Amino acid sequence: MLTRKQHELLMFIDRRLKETGVSPSFDEMKDALDLKSKSGIHRLITGLEERGFIRRLAHRARALEVLRLPENVEGAPGPASGSGFAPKLIKGDFRLPAAAATQARPGMQIPMFGRIAAGTPIEALRDTATVEVPGALLGAGEHYALEVNGDSMVEAGILDGDTAILKRCDTADNGTIVVALIEGDNEVTLKRIRRRGASIALEPANRTYETRIFGPDQIKIQGRLVGLIRRYD
Repeated sequence: MLTRKQHELLMFIDRRLKETGVSPSFDEMKDALDLKSKSGIHRLITGLEERGFIRRLAHRARALEVLRLPENVEGAPGPASGSGFAPKLIKGDFRLPAAAATQARPGMQIPMFGRIAAGTPIEALRDTATVEVPGALLGAGEHYALEVNGDSMVEAGILDGDTAILKRCDTADNGTIVVALIEGDNEVTLKRIRRRGASIALEPANRTYETRIFGPDQIKIQGRLVGLIRRYD
């Protein structure tokens, strides 16, 4: 069942795709639905994606695909007489067949850039491979994967050989686990970041390792951790 705003957004995206072949921007969606901020659009898109009406396309900024449209729209009565509130709801049985239920959030291919140290920094490999990631791990934005090499983050549940899923960004809140580029363009490490005055600390999650302190110009954030994939052979 879709809310009125979800239905309006779905129809707007579908109409724009048919007219231009390009997904509308978040600003265009915000203006079309008369919303004050893009955060509301993020929530509506997530809701439509979870219900199987749209999906995000990997490796393409803001790209969306409409998978299906609602069959009919009917006005629903308001919660109380005289309230003036009568949202339109989509009626129908949208339950997926049992065989298709696991495909509601299909896997997505993201770049696999190589290995990242979770101990002493090592040179990042720039492979051209990709890895399939469950769609539920990915939100808006660009993502990539790195293989963890080392044991300095084991107390955070990050083990040697894990595949780290990162959202590309250049800023992060204190306490976030990030990919940090250290003193140049060829050494990276996976650590928890802390800002202490004018200094930046990269904290391990293993008591046998020491926290390292750097100046603000020595560290560049390359992404933040959003998920892990682990294989059991």
